[in-house]
Amino acid sequence: MAENTGFIAWLLDTAKTVFWALVIAGIFRTLFFQPFWIPSGSMKDTLLIGDFLFVNKMAYGYSYASCPSVRIPQVGIDLGADDFCGFIEDREDRIFGSDPERGDIVVFRHPVDGRDFIKRLIGVPGDRIQMINGVLNINDVPVTVEPAAIFTETMDRQGPLGTTPQCSNGPVGFGAVCEKERFIETLPNGVSHSILNVGNRPGDNTGVFTVPADQFFFVGDNRDNSIDSRFLQSERGVGFVERKDIVGRADRVMFSSAGRSMFAFWTWRSDRFFKALD
Repeated sequence: MAENTGFIAWLLDTAKTVFWALVIAGIFRTLFFQPFWIPSGSMKDTLLIGDFLFVNKMAYGYSYASCPSVRIPQVGIDLGADDFCGFIEDREDRIFGSDPERGDIVVFRHPVDGRDFIKRLIGVPGDRIQMINGVLNINDVPVTVEPAAIFTETMDRQGPLGTTPQCSNGPVGFGAVCEKERFIETLPNGVSHSILNVGNRPGDNTGVFTVPADQFFFVGDNRDNSIDSRFLQSERGVGFVERKDIVGRADRVMFSSAGRSMFAFWTWRSDRFFKALD
């Protein structure tokens, strides 16, 4: 009998410990930092598939989108921030809020399906944005673009999704070198970053987008392999992103793995550990 009582006491203590650990982790993730794995190549070469980072939620204040999401498709769990904090989703203001700056790398909730996206902020409210022959124009002025060294990677299946890269040097076989043209783009506020080009794609020439009040315009650095604000809001396109849908800012890569699993230590990219983002 005494043994059973001791076991029950141990079980209750363990349950309380796990419960409070989950509560503390939930508060930390809601208020401070959210872990984020890079699943696609839309932000190459700034962010690579398999990069792991923490999103700074304090940077822009808090909205419903600051609440955590839990998505584990293998067991049928799909809970978004609106499932936890949907009761404040219609609030346009952000608690302790401040707007992101042009050039910031920002995580936001997709306006249609609620997935977390990560892109670079290009247009702020009132801006006129247009792509002309692959060159970004902001308020009718083309940004400065300078050639840089060719970006190369091995043609192979990348990350857990097993996607393959697009190449500017034509279709290449597995194991061959896949190339992309690389440029340094400088935005009007002086922020410089690299962008990649594969070839002529639908997003290289667009109409003029006038960014509405309280909304923002995002584009991926891998311009020919990014679904972003250049494409109309839909299950795939992003369109304009409302202020309330912003989650936070990405500042630094903490860990990176080039393999299909983070446990494949021989594929770890040690040169990207703790790498600051431009």
